Amino acid sequence: MTMPDDLVFMMGNFEARIPQDRVYSKSHLWLMPVADRWRVGFTAYSVRLLQDVYFLDWFIDPFTHVQEKQKIGEIESSKALSDLYTPAAGQILEFNEELLNDPSAINQADNYTKGWLFEMENEAQWLTPTEYLQVLEDGWEQTQRMIKGQLN
Repeated sequence: MTMPDDLVFMMGNFEARIPQDRVYSKSHLWLMPVADRWRVGFTAYSVRLLQDVYFLDWFIDPFTHVQEKQKIGEIESSKALSDLYTPAAGQILEFNEELLNDPSAINQADNYTKGWLFEMENEAQWLTPTEYLQVLEDGWEQTQRMIKGQLN
């Protein structure tokens, strides 16, 4: 079985790939089913906005029940220190321990494989790749204004 080609969202000259083998949240996270749970990571779009992640810290332990948009950690990049929130209510089962020592996998082309953040159980409805692409297209003008505001 061949995989469908990735969708691509153009961020200026940068291509943000949107693999079609997973689902997405409006908060720019990808979710891939792994056994009975969801593996969660940053989309190429969010990685591009964060730029060069070099520190990651979690505020909760595995097997913690969480609410939607609950603050669970923070990430530091060359752009900013940002809070990390859950994409849905559920239970965080496991964190990608390798990222705590070296979060650079988030920055790499393999952010869709080795750069996953955590695994969780939840019952939420997610966006298809096509729906997520539409979210990016609808919000791109506002995102560009935000980026330009940061640069001035």
